[in-house]
Amino acid sequence: MPSDLINGLHHVTAIAGSVRNNVRFYTEILGLRFIKKTINYDSPETWHLYYGDETGSPGSAITFFPFRGITRGRSGNRSMTTTMFSIGENSIDFWKNRLKTHQIEFRGPHKRFNEEFLIFEDFDGMPIELVANAEDTRTGRETPGIPSEHAIKGFYSVLLSYASFDPSLDFLLKFMNHKIVENNGDRVRLYSGSKVPGYYVDLISHPSSPNQTPGAGTVHHLAFQTDDEESQKKIRTILQNEGYFPSSVMDRQYFRSIYFREPGGVLFEVATSGPGFLVDEDIESLGSSLKLPHWLESQRKEIENMLEPID
Repeated sequence: MPSDLINGLHHVTAIAGSVRNNVRFYTEILGLRFIKKTINYDSPETWHLYYGDETGSPGSAITFFPFRGITRGRSGNRSMTTTMFSIGENSIDFWKNRLKTHQIEFRGPHKRFNEEFLIFEDFDGMPIELVANAEDTRTGRETPGIPSEHAIKGFYSVLLSYASFDPSLDFLLKFMNHKIVENNGDRVRLYSGSKVPGYYVDLISHPSSPNQTPGAGTVHHLAFQTDDEESQKKIRTILQNEGYFPSSVMDRQYFRSIYFREPGGVLFEVATSGPGFLVDEDIESLGSSLKLPHWLESQRKEIENMLEPID
């Protein structure tokens, strides 16, 4: 694949239980901005909530499908298991104190590839890491209790788990223009586009671990970024020619998407960089009201009545 078609991470989409707990954890505790209140276009009775930086730029957005009363899932092989956020190189102590204040149990700081990180779980048990580093030039968003120098800047990397990562590593190298940054045998770090946070993907081999059991606290899919619909079309053609089965292009209002399963079983998405989250709200009002695609606007009242209250 040409080297410029995939440019880092776009977003992560996971499954949650309580919608209110989900909003509280990611906005009040982690300090992410509530970017968009919309619905799962394939299941309009289900929220699709987006959190990220000031505008939800690619490489910052984590999104959730909350299902009230759903049982907790189990992270495991053939899935993305851990979301890794980027923080400043001197921010570990700040986050240790903040997590303690909010009674969030954590482990660490540990060290990996010469960088310190903390690991903990959200309210549904989904693993989160905060990785301290000096190479991320993005600016964190100041929120009450979190100064900008300690704020989350966006994704650092993500972790995909397999019994053996070899087939998936081969796929990412050959067909997703990734390159190896670090390899310690059972864990490998790759990048696409630029060798900086937000462009990394980690793979790990756990031969004896069970596969993922879907449910609250598990990741549904991982989205990579491509520039536009033209580059997305090229990627789709390459995947088809290589015997993979990408979906048709889907209009997600804020980006265009294709979906497919990579050899290790993880659901991948390739999403366009634009048009972005400002197409239906201005920057001051992002995330303040339910936004529906035009083809569902006539059903607004029925959809609102089906959704679990957030406030």
